[in-house]
Amino acid sequence: MSELVTRRNLITTGLAAVAGYAGLKTAARIADRFGLLPPDHQGLFGVGETLTYASQRILMSGHPLAREFSPSEISKVAPINGKPPESDDYHRLAGGQFSDWRLLVDGLVTRPRSFSMAELKSFPVREQITHQACEEGWSFIAQWTGVPLAHVLNLVGVGERAKWVVYYSIQDDWWDSMDLPDAMHPQTFLAYGFNGHDLTIERGAPVRMRVARQLGQKSVKYLTRISVVDSLKHIRDGLGSGSPSVGFSWYVGI
Repeated sequence: MSELVTRRNLITTGLAAVAGYAGLKTAARIADRFGLLPPDHQGLFGVGETLTYASQRILMSGHPLAREFSPSEISKVAPINGKPPESDDYHRLAGGQFSDWRLLVDGLVTRPRSFSMAELKSFPVREQITHQACEEGWSFIAQWTGVPLAHVLNLVGVGERAKWVVYYSIQDDWWDSMDLPDAMHPQTFLAYGFNGHDLTIERGAPVRMRVARQLGQKSVKYLTRISVVDSLKHIRDGLGSGSPSVGFSWYVGI
């Protein structure tokens, strides 16, 4: 029996298991066996998160692209959520046009290094016009410019044990993570441009994550560090990001 068929059987097993708690625990164990267990499976929504994540990973195993739009479809209004960082470090960086800013990439990589804004802009430029969807209504279509995260990860050399990519913001030490397949997806960007211009401070300058295949909360602003790891259990509260602690799921695929 092929691995794909075996994994699809997990969906059937999981959906049937909702009738009883013992069955749900069994489904979670099966998901763990095949590497389909999200970090917040013991959080607020429990095994339901496992079924959602496992189903998405199986059904989206071909890594389909999020829909891309034409320039004429770019939103006239693109709402901004949240306030810029108030730290002295960020104000110093902004005051210097981010010339001293560096993005550290470390963890389970062969060649850890930090990248300047000029270095990121020297890499192959990619653009996408995609819809940023948000549960709270901060939704719009915009053009994003940047470098695919996969390009940077390939430069540093991802280790064989790597499973997750964790990324940190300078803003209130906010953080998030994604699995390696999402990190290597061609529409996952380190974005430094928005609608033909450099990111403004309000939109996350100098660089933000742009994860087109997930809701907007994954597109963390004001990046300062990316770390490649084999487990999320010992990072902060072990739930994969700051989102579960405020009532949102870790995985928000669309």
